[in-house]
Amino acid sequence: MTLTDSQRWFLLASLVLLGWLLYLLAPVLTPFLVAGLFAYLNDPLADRLEAWGLSRTLAVVTIFVFMGLGLALLALILLPLAEQQLRLLLQALPDYLAWIEQHLLPLLRERFALAPDQLDMNLVRDWLGGNWAQAGGLAAGALRRLGHSGAWIATWVANLLLIPVVTFYLLRDWDRFIAGIDHLLPRDLEPVIAQLAREADEVLSAFIRGQLMVMLALGMVYSLGLGLVGLKFALLVGMAAGLVSFVPYLGFLVGIVVASLAMFFQTHDLGALWPVWLVFGVGQVLEGAVFTPLLVGDRIGLHPVTVIFAVLAGGQLFGFFGVLLALPVAAVLAVIVRHLQQRYLSSRIYGAQAVAGGGHRDEGGTA
Repeated sequence: MTLTDSQRWFLLASLVLLGWLLYLLAPVLTPFLVAGLFAYLNDPLADRLEAWGLSRTLAVVTIFVFMGLGLALLALILLPLAEQQLRLLLQALPDYLAWIEQHLLPLLRERFALAPDQLDMNLVRDWLGGNWAQAGGLAAGALRRLGHSGAWIATWVANLLLIPVVTFYLLRDWDRFIAGIDHLLPRDLEPVIAQLAREADEVLSAFIRGQLMVMLALGMVYSLGLGLVGLKFALLVGMAAGLVSFVPYLGFLVGIVVASLAMFFQTHDLGALWPVWLVFGVGQVLEGAVFTPLLVGDRIGLHPVTVIFAVLAGGQLFGFFGVLLALPVAAVLAVIVRHLQQRYLSSRIYGAQAVAGGGHRDEGGTA
């Protein structure tokens, strides 16, 4: 299939307009993007429930009920543990600061010839005392600061409430939306776009569902391993490392640095760091040899450098919305690039180059 000049300009203008609108609307698109992600992930389950005889609306309601129960159960389990970990952190923080002031800062001043008034821990201690201790804890301090930003809180709450509403309507009418988009496509472009959409759907579904499961599995492995080696804040550090592991090696680097510092402040023993490093080493082996091949597979085709660049570029251009959108867009672009590569390899341009290159090689061999 060959595009006419008018079709090429139309596609180019559409892409430019879409990018411009995304840039302008990025601050308000985050809840819609999250809702679209939830709808996309749950559409296969809704289709399966429909195949079992439920209406589409009843299928969506069933999914929402089970999602609500799952989130409630998860909150009942994790929130008390997270609160306990935060309380331990706040209790241990003064001892950590005292050790830094008594041992680390003198070493740094001596090594780098710093003045005594530099690297003053009193400023840090005063800030922590004013924001945590006097406010009755981290949560109270956060609420006190947020109280001066009523508009921001209202926007945040509105977006949070908007997500399930938009998710419900998107999931209920998902098939209708897809059929409507397909109906609007130019008929001569529809077969190619439909094929690309099927391949992109395969990549996205494998990546998103698989990567979420890999993140959860890594968070559990890190938390359990750090708990076994005696780290007080195993749950916080382990789950944080798992959550940021969607960027290759970022979860490993953040987790091992934070866990090592926490273990050293807890024990003041460099020998206690070896078990921490072993935990993250085991996590990396499990991620590469078990979790990623089993849960994600090799159908994604995104190089780690591509993933890192996509996340950084998305955040730079569109903020948090761009971070959420970066990897799905990169996965779709990878499908399009592979399609263009296949068309190029089967084109006369590539064939002419191959013949020309072969002719030169023959001449060189004859000479």
